[in-house]
Formats: sequence, structure tokens, C-alpha cells
Amino acid sequence: MFSRIHGNFIAIVAFVLWGLLPLYFQFLPLADTNELLAMRIIFSVPLMLLILKCFKISNLTISMAMKYKKALCLCFLAGLFNCVSLYTFTWAITHDQVLAASLGYFINPLFSVALGIVFFKDKLSWAQQIAVILAAFGIGYQVYAYGELPWVSLVMGCSFALYGLTKKFIQFDSLTSMSIEVTLLMPFALGYMLLSFLSQTSTVFSSDFSTAVLYAGAAPITLIPLVLFAVAVKKTTLTMIGLTQYIEPSLQFLLAIFVFHEVLDQVKLVSFSFIWLGLLLCTLEALILSKRVFHRA
Repeated sequence: MFSRIHGNFIAIVAFVLWGLLPLYFQFLPLADTNELLAMRIIFSVPLMLLILKCFKISNLTISMAMKYKKALCLCFLAGLFNCVSLYTFTWAITHDQVLAASLGYFINPLFSVALGIVFFKDKLSWAQQIAVILAAFGIGYQVYAYGELPWVSLVMGCSFALYGLTKKFIQFDSLTSMSIEVTLLMPFALGYMLLSFLSQTSTVFSSDFSTAVLYAGAAPITLIPLVLFAVAVKKTTLTMIGLTQYIEPSLQFLLAIFVFHEVLDQVKLVSFSFIWLGLLLCTLEALILSKRVFHRA
């Protein structure tokens, strides 16, 4: 019981940190998203080695894992999906699109549900069916009103769902697979930064020291909540993870309105309302089911 409470607390901390990320990136308005992602990958490698040491995972475990070609390909693919999600997220919050980022993470669980149906033959509950229909209405209303798809939100939600799907097929523990992901991507990140330096188009190398530190800081501020999430998954239930994950987009939504003063027009309000209603139904259903399981135990 104590372990589960501990896991719940860690999950809440992870999602709160994720939700507050826009506050960090406001110091990098109109940042070069390519370099931001490259710096994040490069500095994630030594950081992950330090984290592995803290969790007493030996380098031998990494070396053994690197021998499995199929697993390496899956780690590389997972890393790419995570990069797409992170790239879209950082672009959104450095270009006054925090509401779009919030919407992306609100609809992410619905993409996960759809992938579960396709790949694992999962069955939708009545609440999940209604939530999918309401989300489709919400996005459809935006398309009708604006005349275009909310691409930023859709790419974010879909790519992170694909990241989670790929991780399902990786047999290593979460921290080992995360370390392999960034290690495999580091040569590409280093190559990009070298080309930027040689062509004299680099924002990082032409900026002051504090800006360079902020770019490098993208590694720990995005990795730490990810590591906490990986720890929480082992210590608490998926139901609790499912319920607490809405802390992140909720905080981002509040920051967008009250801190960054983005406009919440009627179209966005109606669209969000459809999605919120579906998520509320899923949350109530999950609470009812978890209470039944608890009483049976």
C-alpha cells in the first residue's frame, strides 16, 4: 500500500513538472527548434548515464542490450517518435501555441486507445466509445470553423501515442531503453550541430553563455519528469497513471490563458468542451471500476 501511495505521488510530481514546462521555454522565445532538440539529445546522454548510476543499473546491462538488433531498431524508432513529439511541443510553446500543446496532450489518450484497438485488439468501454466520438466532434468543429486541421495538436498526440506503442514491444526496462534511444540519436544531433557551426548559422554558438545554458538545460527539464514517470509506472496502477496524466495538459491550458494570455475563442472553447466531456466520462468510469476492484480485494 505504501509503495502504491509513493508511486501515486511520483506520478503527480512527474505530470506537474511536465505541465510547468512552458514556463521554462518562455525564456527562449522563437528558439531554433532544431538546435533545441539536438542539444537536448546530446546532453541527455551523460545525464542518463548519471541516472543509471543512481538507480544502480550497470553499463554492462546497456552493453548487453545493444547486442539485440531488433530491440535497437525499436529503440531507435521510439526515439524518433519521441523527437517528433518533443519537437512539435517545443515549437508550440516557443511560438505562442501553448493551447495547441495542451490540446495535443488532451487528445493523446484517444490516439493510444485507437492504437490499442488496432494492435492489441482492445475492446472499447462505453465511456471510451463516447469519448472518441466527442473528440471527433471537437476536432471536426475546429476544422469546420477554421478551415484547417489542428496539425500541431494532432502530430503531438499521435507521435507520443506511437512512442508509447513502440515501448510496448521493447523488452528492456524503461531507463535502459531511454538511454539507448538518446545514444542512438546522438550522432545525428552532433552532426547537425557541427554543420550549423561550420555554416555559421548556429543560434547556440552565436549567442551569449546564458542562452547556450538554457538550450542545454532542455535535457534535464524534459528527462527528469520522464524518468519519474518510468518509476511511477512500476509502483502504481495504470488507472492512477491514466487519471493523473490530465494534470499536465490542464496546467498548460491554465498557463496559456492566465500567464501567456492566449485567446480562448468560442471555437476552441467548444472544441475543448467536447474533449473534456469525453475525458470526464472515462475518468468517472475508471474510478468506478477501481473502486469495485478495491472492494473485491
